[in-house]
Amino acid sequence: METDGKTTKPTRRMFASQAAALAAGWVLTACGPKRLYEAPRAQLKKAIEDMERQYRERLGVNVSVSDAPPIPGVEFAYALDLSRCIGCRRCVYACVKENNQSRDPQIQWIKVLSMEKDKGIDFSAADPYYAPAEVPEEGHFYVPVQCQQCRNSPCTKVCPTGATWTEKDGIVVIDYDWCIGCRYCMAACPYGARHFNWAEPEIPKAEINPNTHYLGNRPRPKGVVEKCTFCIQRTRAGRYPACVEICPVGTRKFGNLLDKDSEIRYIIEHKRVLVLKEELNTAPRFFYFYAT
Repeated sequence: METDGKTTKPTRRMFASQAAALAAGWVLTACGPKRLYEAPRAQLKKAIEDMERQYRERLGVNVSVSDAPPIPGVEFAYALDLSRCIGCRRCVYACVKENNQSRDPQIQWIKVLSMEKDKGIDFSAADPYYAPAEVPEEGHFYVPVQCQQCRNSPCTKVCPTGATWTEKDGIVVIDYDWCIGCRYCMAACPYGARHFNWAEPEIPKAEINPNTHYLGNRPRPKGVVEKCTFCIQRTRAGRYPACVEICPVGTRKFGNLLDKDSEIRYIIEHKRVLVLKEELNTAPRFFYFYAT
């Protein structure tokens, strides 16, 4: 490479970026979300079939990879009732199981924080490692945190390869084949919602969820970033996210923000609603509220 008449060696990052783009070109042809949904159907179908074959050979499991696009007229949103959460963490483990997160090293997309009622919402005093004999613990309340699916997402703006973007249904996704592991998105995210695979993810064969989506819970390699996708493999099929279904006290609500008769719209319009770090103007699609 020449710069101002001088020859310089290409950096590792320059090489990795170019190599990732070339390697992913066999699947997708343009940049941004168009590279998935506007690729020739025959080419995309073959790419998915090849991916499923590779997973079958490597994992010994018949993994199906969906490329289901956003549902027209749908913008997903999430609401969480802070007055109900009991801190049981069932949402955490349901998410791990559904989304093929690594067990060793352990990766969890949802973090539940224990806070003291006397201090209110104080992240500086929050405890993510609480372990009382029983929950809910007297004098405490709980604040689960995960990807906020921001409209004005800082993470998507800093990615040098265009590997992360916002879909039409509001889900911020990651194309693992384009991610080069630079972790700029992790630094940009103010919610700590993105996670890096420092080692090859390990999932017991019997625990692999074979029902996956290309932009969601398909098995990831070492060296890429991952995060919550509102269980894209479920929600685009008309189902609730796993964390919503598992919650024993109905803390979590999910629905179509564009449907004026939906529960999510009712909550936003009639309850005391807040978003995390509102001053940053990230405009999350994840809302916290008090039902009582």
